[in-house]
Amino acid sequence: MLVLTRKPGEKILIGDDIVITVLDARGDSVRIGIDAPRGVKIQRDEVVRAVSEANLAASQIDTAAEDRIKRSLEVLAALQSAQLSQPQPQTATPPLSNPPAEN
Repeated sequence: MLVLTRKPGEKILIGDDIVITVLDARGDSVRIGIDAPRGVKIQRDEVVRAVSEANLAASQIDTAAEDRIKRSLEVLAALQSAQLSQPQPQTATPPLSNPPAEN
């Protein structure tokens, strides 16, 4: 790792097309500006790590939740089966003939 000391306003060149400029230095923090081509990814390490950890946590199987979903689906299937096995009430259908005409 190359370690450099720079003052505000001074620049560091990386290759032919990346320029890092020290904008400000206060206490234990340094503001930098980075000028690079659009295709160059510039990411903060802590953000990349947080996203990776969140993705890993989201991909883990929650077996308790999976069991709850399976039980709920079994109950739903049992209810549907019970409804289908019960006899349906018969409704009276009106006759299809025309009623007598009144004079």
